[in-house]
Amino acid sequence: MRSYSLSQLCEQIQDALSMELADTYWVRAEIASLTIRGGHCYLELVEKTDSTGLLSAKVRATCWSNVYKMLSAYFAEETGSVLQVGMQVLLEVEVQFHAVYGLSLNICNIDPTYTVGDIARQRAETIARLQQDGVFNLQQSLTLPSLIHRIAVVSSDTAAGYEDFVHQLQASHYAVHTTLFAATMQGDQAERSIIAALRAICEVVEDFDVVVIIRGGGSTTDLTCFDSYDLASHCAQFPLPILSGIGHTRDVSVVDMVVYAALKTPTAVAASIVERFDVASEQLRDWRRRLQMTAERQILIRKHALELLRQRLSMCSPQRIYQMGYSLLTVNGKVVESAQDVKPGQQICTHLQDGVVLSQVLQTNN
Repeated sequence: MRSYSLSQLCEQIQDALSMELADTYWVRAEIASLTIRGGHCYLELVEKTDSTGLLSAKVRATCWSNVYKMLSAYFAEETGSVLQVGMQVLLEVEVQFHAVYGLSLNICNIDPTYTVGDIARQRAETIARLQQDGVFNLQQSLTLPSLIHRIAVVSSDTAAGYEDFVHQLQASHYAVHTTLFAATMQGDQAERSIIAALRAICEVVEDFDVVVIIRGGGSTTDLTCFDSYDLASHCAQFPLPILSGIGHTRDVSVVDMVVYAALKTPTAVAASIVERFDVASEQLRDWRRRLQMTAERQILIRKHALELLRQRLSMCSPQRIYQMGYSLLTVNGKVVESAQDVKPGQQICTHLQDGVVLSQVLQTNN
């Protein structure tokens, strides 16, 4: 029986593979891990069964620096995203076998349209699932306060976008208080981290008027977590209105679709909050002007009414009657209205414009 050393067997395998296999193959796979070292990209490609998610294949792959630099830029330009764990990709590869390192694939090319199609498919499936669950439009049933004073912010504490957001609110000088619930906003841990932040807010939900999810200061292409079902579902069912400003430049994420309102940037979110105060302040100024004008018109009306009353009283005053030649008779301090009110011998007073004349009644004609 012929025997082989291990290296001889590996050499036989190498020879067989080189003879039987084509130069390159286009392979569909999911990226299970991705590491960049020295400009080279080292990946682990897997295939999972549709029903259980168990692995049905796993192979190491390498994209050398001279190729990776070109392919990564091309992929990002075409898809709006960087290569990352969890992506479905279509790669052109060379099959290699090494006596020490075993089977591996050398990546030569990539088809970004395959990944774009898969991302679109996943987005469509996520949207359909949220709609079937009946949660897609739940945020729209909430009421956003006219004035937002207490804001729970989900963001990275080092993000430039968070700093811009807070600075713009502070510059407005309105009474707005923000509380940061720090989260990872990109990469593998982003989805889990943001959900954890939302759960933390939910425990003190009565302390806030609104939740703001903002992102800034990092890559604007690494945003796939905002298309995930779990994160979108948590946002859709959150008991407070959520405003998003996560910096999408190419597309609207699923999270953007389900939150109460989506704006492009953290600064735009802050501006929208400040604008509500500006509108309310202008309304108060307008009401003040209207109240002042109404008060001034009412004062003029009352002054005019008083003047008319003064004129009427003046027309009816005894002094005016005296000036017209009339006089007033009194007897014992009482006004004489009839000849029957006096008797002969009584003293009467005749009140004139410039004095009083005393007289004695000699006779009355009744």
